[in-house]
Amino acid sequence: MRTLTANKARTAVGLNKRQVARLLQRLNETDSMDARVDQASKLLLGRPYVEDPLRGGPHKKEVLRVSFDAFDCVTYMEAVLALAASSNANEFLQELCGLRYRSGNVLWFDRNHYMVDWLATNNSRGAIKDLTQGRDTIARTRTLDVVQGLQPRRVTFRCFPKRRFPGIKHRMRTGDLIMFVSTKKRLDVFHTGILIRRDDRVLMRHATRSAGKVVEQDLREFLGNHRMSGFILARPLCRP
Repeated sequence: MRTLTANKARTAVGLNKRQVARLLQRLNETDSMDARVDQASKLLLGRPYVEDPLRGGPHKKEVLRVSFDAFDCVTYMEAVLALAASSNANEFLQELCGLRYRSGNVLWFDRNHYMVDWLATNNSRGAIKDLTQGRDTIARTRTLDVVQGLQPRRVTFRCFPKRRFPGIKHRMRTGDLIMFVSTKKRLDVFHTGILIRRDDRVLMRHATRSAGKVVEQDLREFLGNHRMSGFILARPLCRP
């Protein structure tokens, strides 16, 4: 595991190492990645939702923002995964940086602004496995241009159509990540969550604007209440 540089540590804003240590202490008796994701995501239930928590822009100095006080859907997922993969505050910061930035450097242009980039970055570094493969998937093409300061670009990726949910539900495990594909031609993903398996039910923990906080709800209910072009599945991996 690479050591967090002093530069990254200095640019971390909002970090409370005691808070990180307290959260990690709650995970110490849990070894498997799925159980750690389950426990970490449960600890953060009820935290408020906040719009655009990372802020920044192409002409501003980028800082590594760390907060357990409020989340959007992506920062909630990143905080949970970084906690699950770490044993101390320095490892947490390093993992959070690796999840959020393509090169591991805290730069706005290296931030994974689109979830297709987030997936590619973290799949290549061995943090997750993309499960969105096989004959049940379809291709979607988007011209990504909703982030001001980035050049528009055309991408093609695969997803499961929503109607396939009953047939692939059995593949979903506790700790898996789900990303919902937008119907808009300028955007790839409009929302993300963490899946929790409870016998035959699949629940989703996510930071949602509509509820104003991090909640747990039935995945089938969410799918029924939202229009989408499909969904993407990924699985966090344990790494040495």
